[in-house]
Amino acid sequence: MFGALPPQGEDQIIRLMGQFRADPRPDKVDLGVGVYRNAQGVTPVMRAVQTAEQQLLQSQNTKAYTALAGEQAFRDAMADLVLGPAQDPARLASVATVGGTGAVFMALRLVTMARPDAQVWVSDPTWPNHIPITQHVGLGLKTYRYFDAESRAIDAAAMLADLSQVRPGDVVLLHGCCHNPTGANPQPSDWQALATLLATKGAVPLIDIAYQGFGDGLEADAAATRLIAQTCEEVLIAASCSKNFGVYRERAGVLMVMTPPQLRDTLQGTLTALNRLNYSFPPDHGARLVSMVLTDPALRADWQAELEDMRTGMLHLRETLARELRRLTGSDRFGFLAQHRGMFSRLGATPEQVEKLRADHGIYMVGDSRMNIAGLTKANVSQVAQAIAACNI
Repeated sequence: MFGALPPQGEDQIIRLMGQFRADPRPDKVDLGVGVYRNAQGVTPVMRAVQTAEQQLLQSQNTKAYTALAGEQAFRDAMADLVLGPAQDPARLASVATVGGTGAVFMALRLVTMARPDAQVWVSDPTWPNHIPITQHVGLGLKTYRYFDAESRAIDAAAMLADLSQVRPGDVVLLHGCCHNPTGANPQPSDWQALATLLATKGAVPLIDIAYQGFGDGLEADAAATRLIAQTCEEVLIAASCSKNFGVYRERAGVLMVMTPPQLRDTLQGTLTALNRLNYSFPPDHGARLVSMVLTDPALRADWQAELEDMRTGMLHLRETLARELRRLTGSDRFGFLAQHRGMFSRLGATPEQVEKLRADHGIYMVGDSRMNIAGLTKANVSQVAQAIAACNI
């Protein structure tokens, strides 16, 4: 039986991690793996999460199953965080999922049940896992122009032109904030034009929001998602807690779906059934910690303060790198680094230049030149800038 299985291609990030571990150079810098790191190069457990975990350890007296759809408290807290005043309980169905990736997968499985002939439109480029998940569930795939390689900004006119071709019932996958891998995001006016276009066309937005709080702040980062939820009749929202709560390994995520009120109960039943088919009960530990943090005023205030420190720290690193590159190159061509938001930016290097950065300077990034800003520190930002300048990028 298993002899018929084709070999699977090696994951680029996993290969890069292996290369980095095997590199003996003490000054090597990892800008490839997409996790947040502090100034000490550690992905920390956030203070509020630690406190919540201690409280849970003292109070929890069972590890029995929770609910098929996940705990209501978690789902409500996440709806409040992501949708805020845009949430409408009469239109909202939701399930807890295995991380943000699980939410994307469940959203696309739902689409295959409701509209198997739908095309899924993804930005060029997009998070690498969006495309194989879409193909795996058997949906058609199209791309829309998004990133202008010359300006390192989005091409809003091209994006809207391509998406004017969507059909009713097609799914348009959007990054709610902090676009991965480019770091370039639409302006408010672009989001308004996009929301109006999708509503007019009868397309269904699928918003992947994995970095709320890492860009311009919790409320600002949710603005586009809220606008679309209020403008479009049907909306899919895949939200991850991995980054902004630092609970990567706990796999806490949620899929929220906005629909007309008369369809809400059927949709909730379908989502719950999908959970049952995929893993019966979703994981609870990370989700419970998140709901504890979000519903306790003191824990929430501490979490928001630490998250804001993380956000402003990344912004400072962006500005420092852009300023240092301006000094070294005498050019403003890297000014986009200070304008982008979130953990990532595309540097604009060729694969050969990316390899030269690794081989000659010990600077690791993904082959398309996506760099993780959170891999920079005050101690290494000058080193990275010198390496970029030396490679004539």
